[in-house]
Amino acid sequence: MTADELCALIFEVAEKTPEIGVLEESRKWGEQSFTPVRRNIGSSVRIQPRGNGDVALMFICHTNLVDEFRTLYPDTLSYEGNRAIVLSGEEANDRAALSHCIGLALTYKLRKRQRARST
Repeated sequence: MTADELCALIFEVAEKTPEIGVLEESRKWGEQSFTPVRRNIGSSVRIQPRGNGDVALMFICHTNLVDEFRTLYPDTLSYEGNRAIVLSGEEANDRAALSHCIGLALTYKLRKRQRARST
């Protein structure tokens, strides 16, 4: 998957998920970054192209997002530490799993508040 395809997928997930709403696109640490415009909805996701043709989908490392993704998709996606899903430029990637992970990241704060209310 290319960086452009991943960018399109991020916007597609946001469009199909009413809770996310409109995304703000910016650059953070030299990477394309996407965050819901409405405050306290989600965590940002960033796209980091790699020199070997891979693309990393980056997340804020102090969240538990990558651990959550590993639990949901242990053998479907490739991970890097607690901050990234790494997509091979040469292999087919699971769009459904990626879409789900992107949606979970972009609704992270909203889901965290909902969990706190239910306990």
